[in-house]
Amino acid sequence: MGQRVFYGWFVVGAAFTILFLGFGIAYSFASFFGGMEQDFTASRGDVSLVFSIAGFLYFSLGAISGPLSDRLGSRPVVAFGIVLIAIGLLAASFAQSLWQVYLTYGAAVGIGIGFAYVPSVGVLQRWFVRRRGFATGLAVAGIGVGTLIAPPISNFLVETLGWRQTFQVLAAVTLVIGLIAAWMLVPNPAARGLYPDGDAHSGGESASLSGMSMQAALRSKPFWLLFSASAIISLGLFVPFVHLAKFSQDHGHADSLSILLISLIGVGSMSGRLTLGGLADRFGRHRAMIAMFLGIAMVQVWWYSSTAYWALVVYAVLFGLFYGGYVALAPALAADYFGTRNVGGILGVQYSSIAMGTLIGPVAAGFAFDLTGAYELPIAASASAAFLALAIILLLPSPSEWRREMS
Repeated sequence: MGQRVFYGWFVVGAAFTILFLGFGIAYSFASFFGGMEQDFTASRGDVSLVFSIAGFLYFSLGAISGPLSDRLGSRPVVAFGIVLIAIGLLAASFAQSLWQVYLTYGAAVGIGIGFAYVPSVGVLQRWFVRRRGFATGLAVAGIGVGTLIAPPISNFLVETLGWRQTFQVLAAVTLVIGLIAAWMLVPNPAARGLYPDGDAHSGGESASLSGMSMQAALRSKPFWLLFSASAIISLGLFVPFVHLAKFSQDHGHADSLSILLISLIGVGSMSGRLTLGGLADRFGRHRAMIAMFLGIAMVQVWWYSSTAYWALVVYAVLFGLFYGGYVALAPALAADYFGTRNVGGILGVQYSSIAMGTLIGPVAAGFAFDLTGAYELPIAASASAAFLALAIILLLPSPSEWRREMS
């Protein structure tokens, strides 16, 4: 008989599916933007707040869902999140005012993704050591594939059924598929009598968990450098997901082509997550993270000078590539520094650094447009924030250097 497939890869598949559902819905928001803007007679800043509330919550709540998954296991925490996403989408379909969308899509869906995201990513760090970057990249490629596929599907459904009925369809799909995937999230290899990476015996990190306490991690230099850099770069990181399609439409490009740009971010993101995570395992995840920050900063400058559609296509793909690499590397790099014993909680607090930028960035960009009639100011601010974050990440010692400092 052939060798059995290591169960860790099924955990990767389950995490991929959960992230595909949650972030496919979140990053399809541009498809619903116009309908809400029209139905509620709202400004771009007001509608942008829906996405920003959701983003703020799903990044900040990792500080709660991460430790909960360390204690209870990922299955019940993720299942709760999936149910909440479905309830939020269903309730949003009946909203009669924008503030009701803030509570349903913004709050309920945001909280649901927050309970599904970090536990799904965190559990992978226990299943893999040598191939941690590749496995994480493969799982979070679900975000990239969701960004690629979900916006055009959502746009088609909105044009065919309307945005309210589309929310109902997404709620049903998320509930059924998401709960099946959540059930597959076994907390660690030891629960199945296995070792990380499918090894016959433990080498390096054992099936029993090792690593720093939450308190020790929170007092460390790498934690706060990573936290600060992520907080600053996030100020501009989610602006394209909300405003790139509108920017394209404002410069005379067709609605369908403009929505396609969001899918192209997904193409780049998927490529970054699948390829850069594995390459970083070979050449160093610390150096790769610096390259991701540099790449994001440079492509934000490109966006500032781009109005032709071909230039926006180049921007969307490259932004997605570096953004996807950043998302794939962040959990693996955290495990490199702090170990896996409390990885869910540590990742949750790390991701909370992104929450405020997610809340502020897209909304500020929307209100800047409402005031000036253009996007130049928020794009320039996004590029400036990325370069400042790069300067901070350059101060980060590699995991091996830091361990030598600590010994």
